[in-house]
Amino acid sequence: MRIGHGYDVHKMLSGRKCILCGVTIPYEYGPDGHSDADVPVHALMDAILGAAALGDIGQLFPDSDEKWKNADSIEMLKTVWNKITGLGYNLENCDITIIAQKPKIAPYIQDMRRKIAEALNTDMSRVSIKATTEEGLGFTGQLLGISSHAVVLLN
Repeated sequence: MRIGHGYDVHKMLSGRKCILCGVTIPYEYGPDGHSDADVPVHALMDAILGAAALGDIGQLFPDSDEKWKNADSIEMLKTVWNKITGLGYNLENCDITIIAQKPKIAPYIQDMRRKIAEALNTDMSRVSIKATTEEGLGFTGQLLGISSHAVVLLN
């Protein structure tokens, strides 16, 4: 058994698409980044890579490489997962927490779980996604950014 933890954060900018776990959420702000800035997927990729002691997404998908400009993070996740399964690992489960004051995430969680499960070629029962606010505190509470934690258990 191997456990990994991932964390990601991006500032929110007006006019950016708000893509979280592969689902586009209607909102006037979106995470800013080199790729599509899908914060929870980035945290998940880091957790997966960490569990296998293979570094982080910055090593695989450097933001200095134009190849990854506006890249679809779900496709990046599939690349990471293919690398991991090629090494013989299987997913026990993953647990993602999205931290954002806005937008409201709850109506999209089932679609998000489905997208992640499809990318990892697994059953939705192995994918947990939760959302929380910070009650107006900190950079997420002040609507300046969004963050996410992910934990993965591989065998």
